[in-house]
Amino acid sequence: MRAVDLIVRKRDGAELAPEEIDFLVRGFTSGEIPDYQFASLLMAIVLKGMTPDETARLTRAMIESGEVLDLAGVPGPLVDKHSTGGVGDKVSLVLAPLAAACGLRVPMMSGRSLGHTGGTLDKLESIPGYRTDLSPKRFRQALETVGFAMIGQSESVVPADRRMYALRDVTGTVESIPLITASIMSKKFAEGAQALLMDVKTGSGAFMKDRDRARALARSLVATGAGLGRRVAAMITDMDRPLGRAVGNFLEVRECIDCMNGAGPAEEVDLIVQQASRMLWLGGLAATPTEGEKLALQRLRDGSAWKVFLANVEFQGGNTDVLLHPDKGPAASVKKAVTSPSDGFVAGIDAYAAGIASVLIGVGRSRKEDRVLPSAGILLSRTVGEAVRRGEELCVVHGESAGAVDEACRLLAGAWRIAPGPVSPGPRLLEEVTRA
Repeated sequence: MRAVDLIVRKRDGAELAPEEIDFLVRGFTSGEIPDYQFASLLMAIVLKGMTPDETARLTRAMIESGEVLDLAGVPGPLVDKHSTGGVGDKVSLVLAPLAAACGLRVPMMSGRSLGHTGGTLDKLESIPGYRTDLSPKRFRQALETVGFAMIGQSESVVPADRRMYALRDVTGTVESIPLITASIMSKKFAEGAQALLMDVKTGSGAFMKDRDRARALARSLVATGAGLGRRVAAMITDMDRPLGRAVGNFLEVRECIDCMNGAGPAEEVDLIVQQASRMLWLGGLAATPTEGEKLALQRLRDGSAWKVFLANVEFQGGNTDVLLHPDKGPAASVKKAVTSPSDGFVAGIDAYAAGIASVLIGVGRSRKEDRVLPSAGILLSRTVGEAVRRGEELCVVHGESAGAVDEACRLLAGAWRIAPGPVSPGPRLLEEVTRA
């Protein structure tokens, strides 16, 4: 078997056999197949696509390229959730403890900021002392004693994905639904999850800006899960406007604290409960999503999710006093408001512009070596559907550099659309995909 022959076959639109895909992934991971050949294969996949069977086999081969966390014997169904990334998307920080409070075990391997979107790990690490580099033993202990754990990808888990992503990033082969699917699914199932809920974002602040592409990705993820013998469901959710009122690391943690204590933004809490209900259904703890929703609401309102979150932060080395007294947490030295140019109602907020502005002030990274600032962020004073008068605050920008804050404010000034009459915000949940 030669790599060049398989590249030519895929270039010509042929379906690769399971053993051929295994050969390619194994050879690339070991270094026997050079980058230039694998880059050609990746481009052929971008241009010709892959069948559901090929995508499932690629995912399996990537899982088997490294360590698979052994969570056998951990009590409770192991169900995870993954978001494709958005602006102000801090759902996981509330969803994981809520799902655990309902009886699930949530093994969550998360990422850092990517492009204009924030990273779950960066948000968690804005809590002083919080560790996301747990050993496999400590990861298992967290699941057994707390109910959930949040970690980053280790060097030994899915090394094929790490090598492939680095190559895709520099060869124009990132935007391929089969490759995106395999990348996401390999990491999620290598961490030990038995079922998975996918939140596929669409809109200006999402990577899948077109709804048809988001739907295609959702269907690919669900079909690949079926091919691996795992339960996967997908929700397609709106990311044309930021989620909630906070964009930024510790600012988002503070909003999550509010959500777990009965004071969070209503649409954000609704989305969290909807996602928890689907996770409970996937894990077999609820016969229907509606039944799961009732349990999730109960555990959120009675403080159970908040107690589980505090226990997790303590287990992973974080300072719980900062959560109990958020004013002791990271705070920006520079704050500046963006004001409305006219009377009216907020008709839209460009989530992509808000995401880029947040990166400018240090919420995310423009370069790999950039330092993320826990205190930086944007607080929305007005969101879609709310009335505003000329000169009133639309948002407040928090940062550590006056120049960066000024630049972010200039960008944000054009992100708000003000309409003369009342506007109703559209739904967050647009559609669901539950079967291949």
